[in-house]
Amino acid sequence: MNGRRVAVTGIGVVAKCGAGADAFWDGLLASPEPGQRSIDDFDPSPWFGPKEARRTDRFAQFAIAAADMALNDAGTLTADLDRSGVLIATGVGGLHTLEEQIVLRHEKGVGRVSPFLVPLMMCNAGAAGVSMRYGWRGPCETTVTACAASTHAIGNAARLIAMGICDAVMSGGSEAAITPTGVAGFSNMTALSSAGISRPFDVERDGFVIAEGAGVLVLEEMEMALARGARIYGEVIGAASTADAYHITAPSPDGSGAVRCMELALADAGVNASEIGQINAHGTSTPLNDAAEAKAITKVFGNQAPPVVSTKGVTGHALGAAGALEAAAVLLSFDRRLIPPTAGLVNLDPEITIDVVRDAPRPWEPKPTLSNSFGFGGHNGCLVLAPPS
Repeated sequence: MNGRRVAVTGIGVVAKCGAGADAFWDGLLASPEPGQRSIDDFDPSPWFGPKEARRTDRFAQFAIAAADMALNDAGTLTADLDRSGVLIATGVGGLHTLEEQIVLRHEKGVGRVSPFLVPLMMCNAGAAGVSMRYGWRGPCETTVTACAASTHAIGNAARLIAMGICDAVMSGGSEAAITPTGVAGFSNMTALSSAGISRPFDVERDGFVIAEGAGVLVLEEMEMALARGARIYGEVIGAASTADAYHITAPSPDGSGAVRCMELALADAGVNASEIGQINAHGTSTPLNDAAEAKAITKVFGNQAPPVVSTKGVTGHALGAAGALEAAAVLLSFDRRLIPPTAGLVNLDPEITIDVVRDAPRPWEPKPTLSNSFGFGGHNGCLVLAPPS
């Protein structure tokens, strides 16, 4: 990533396993209960009055809550608001609102459809809401590339800073797609685990566990962050995006698109495969994805692949927010000097030969880390994050 260096100075998380950076990390080290990762105890009142909450879809509420946490974590920023951007992704957008309003129209007629339907359901509502709340007037954009969306957003945000277009960007993703129709759609395509257990790379894996939540990072030009004495979690040093051009849902079986994406991200970061100290895998717990990703990792890293973890064993699969949650996990892994275990993994698939961290956290000396996200439609995204130096 040529140009100015990009620091991460704030982390905000809304997730089933914990809200806020510290609670989220603690959750990554715990054993989750089976079932959907819906955030049943989420209370929007710290960020919204009753009327505003009714006029903000759940996914946008998550985005604003996570952004607020990230800003508070980052401390007092000195960036010009005209050079401060917001890039917050989603895979689905305001599905709660859309489903509710379709049912309402069917039962009570078109006159009962909310005039706020469009601004509530539109995918850019999360980014727009964050921008308006904090007055950040730089680029405000939404990436919608399925499960790779927030990884792409963070990579694009880092480039805005590296290229000198922005000095600070709030970036990540938000998702709230656990609705009756949303779950039925994933279930009927046999993507969900019938047991309700996320077990990445396990021989008995049978699908992902759907999750909701949001992750937002504050990215900042390094010299500005250092000048104000900011806490620096890490640095975005590389990113890449490719397409499988193969199938609308299935990954390319040989992992070729993922291989090229990982190789391009390493080249963008200016690091060799041997310098990578950890891989946070996409690791969805589906038979096809885990096998293809493991094969791709082996092609890139050979028999010397670094430790691999899928945090989806705890978080479940938060679709467009997944990459942001995983980037947060990597940054906290730097800070805690531990790699969290892959929850749910009991019996490693014998066809998978990578070193998957399991059973307990693994102490490590933080090094550059690769974070993978691969989405429906063949969208591939990879980030390379480095510990502070």
